[in-house]
Amino acid sequence: MTTTRRTFIRQAAVIAASSGGAASLHATAATDRGLEQVPSIRHQAMSNSSNEFQFPQNYGLGGVGPGNGWHTNTSEQINQTLQAAWDAGVRYYDTSPFYGYGLSERRFGHFLFEKERSEYLLSTKIGRIFEADPKFEPGSAGLWKGQLNFKFRYDYTADGVKRSLEDSLQRLGLSSIDIVFVHDLSPDNGDFGERWTEQFDIATKGAFPALTKLREEGVIKAWGLGVNRPQPILKALEVADPDVMLVAIQYTLFEHEDALTNLFPAMAAKNVKAVIGGPLNGGFAADLDRWNYGPGLPQEMVDKRNRIKAIADKYNISLSTVALQFAAQHPVVAAVIPGASRPEQVQENVQSFHTNVPAGLWKALKEERLIHPDSPVGT
Repeated sequence: MTTTRRTFIRQAAVIAASSGGAASLHATAATDRGLEQVPSIRHQAMSNSSNEFQFPQNYGLGGVGPGNGWHTNTSEQINQTLQAAWDAGVRYYDTSPFYGYGLSERRFGHFLFEKERSEYLLSTKIGRIFEADPKFEPGSAGLWKGQLNFKFRYDYTADGVKRSLEDSLQRLGLSSIDIVFVHDLSPDNGDFGERWTEQFDIATKGAFPALTKLREEGVIKAWGLGVNRPQPILKALEVADPDVMLVAIQYTLFEHEDALTNLFPAMAAKNVKAVIGGPLNGGFAADLDRWNYGPGLPQEMVDKRNRIKAIADKYNISLSTVALQFAAQHPVVAAVIPGASRPEQVQENVQSFHTNVPAGLWKALKEERLIHPDSPVGT
C-alpha cells in the first residue's frame, strides 16, 4: 500500500505528539519502496546503498537553481532543465523549503507530479517554517532572487518537523518524501553563530527522534543533516541514528582533507552514507567567478584551479568533470548532486559522470599535491 499524503500527515502528527517517548507507535504505514523498479540505466556510475534503501545512481540534481539561486530563472526554463535531467536518466532530486522560499519545491513538484512515484528518489529538508509575507521586498533574501513573498522562522522541534513536512507536501503536490535532511543546523549559519549548539540541543530532543520514528513507521526512508560544516554531523553521529548526510562543500576537488581524514571515517564507522552537495563549489569548478555561497574569490583557490585545469587540459578533460568524478569516488559517497538551471548544464554534468578520466590525470594531481595522496580516485 502506497503512503498517501493524508497517511503521511497523520503519522507525522502522531509522532510529533509522542516525541517524548511516552507513547509507543504501532501504526504501520508502508511506503512506496519501488526504487528497484527504476529503469536500468547503462552508465559508469553505480547505484549506492545507504542502510536499507538504495540510491538509483551515484548522481542526482540539486535544487538551488530551481529556487532562483544567484539569479532569476523562469519556470519554463526550469521545467526544460528538469526534463533534460529526466531524459538523461537522473532519478534523484534534492530540494528544500529554503531554496527560493518554497519556489524550488513548487517547481520540482510541478514537474514530478505526472511521473511514476516509484521511479525517482526525492529529498527535502526541515528546520524552517515559512509564512506569507505581504511586505516582502525583492532582493531581501540574499542568495535567492525574485519575488518570493514569504518569511521564515527556525523550528527544530518535533512539531516543527510535522509542520515543515506538511507544508512541503502541499508545495510539492506529491504523496511522499523519501529522505529528510535537517537543514543548516551549523556554526556557519549566520543566524546562529556560536549559539548553534542551542538549536542542536532542541533538535536532539525534537527533530531527531521524530525523524527516526517516521523512518521506523515507513513514512520516510531515511534522514540525516544537510550542513556545510563537519561539527554538527559528528555530534549527530554521537546522539542519534541518521542514515545519510548531505555533506555540502566539504568534500570537493578543491577542499577535502578534513572530510577525508576525519568526517568520512566517523561516518563509515556508523554505516552512514554521504550525499555531496556543492561539488563544484558554487560553480567555481565550472569556471565561474564564484566561490561557494558567498562573495569573493580566494586567491589560493584561483591558483589551485589554474594548476588543476592545466593538467586536465593535457588529457582533454573538463575541470568540472574532474571535480564531479573526484567527489563520486569515495566509498562513503552515495550520490553527488550538482545543481543546474539550464538544460545544457545538467546534460554536461550527467555526461561528466559517464566520462572516463585517465588514471594518469589523477596520478599527476597527487604528484603535484593538488589532491590528498589518500584520495580514492581511479588508478
